[in-house]
Amino acid sequence: MEDLTLESPDFDDGDRIPEEYGYTKDNVNPPLEIDGVPTETDALALIVDDPDAKEPAGKVWDHWLVWNIPPETTTVSQDWSPDDATEGTNDFGETGYGGPNPPDREHTYRFKLFALDTTLDLGPDADADDLESAMDGHVLERTQLEGTYPA
Repeated sequence: MEDLTLESPDFDDGDRIPEEYGYTKDNVNPPLEIDGVPTETDALALIVDDPDAKEPAGKVWDHWLVWNIPPETTTVSQDWSPDDATEGTNDFGETGYGGPNPPDREHTYRFKLFALDTTLDLGPDADADDLESAMDGHVLERTQLEGTYPA
């Protein structure tokens, strides 16, 4: 059995995220490649967050939430506008992608991909807490890609 993987052609795991993906730059998501989705998957979910924001923001900052991504999806294009998935509300108070924007120093950003055994009944006003609650007990497999972004 293949393991679920998430990669980007624009940066390797643990490397620097290119500048154009930042919130104050082009503010578009980097391209992503998905592989090894378990056959019993009904939907995929993606959470992009910044755990290093705890000190300046007082919480893990959520940058992008997408769920009900079809399990046959292998590519998320740059500046993706999903027609067949739902984007939630990030911590900028916006629906969709909000790029890296560290206020104090270089931060690490996590692109977390989840294979789920169900689709989720959530609207675009849902935040990360809502998404994580809805996914509880439905995660078949998960993987993570990390990148850093300078202040």
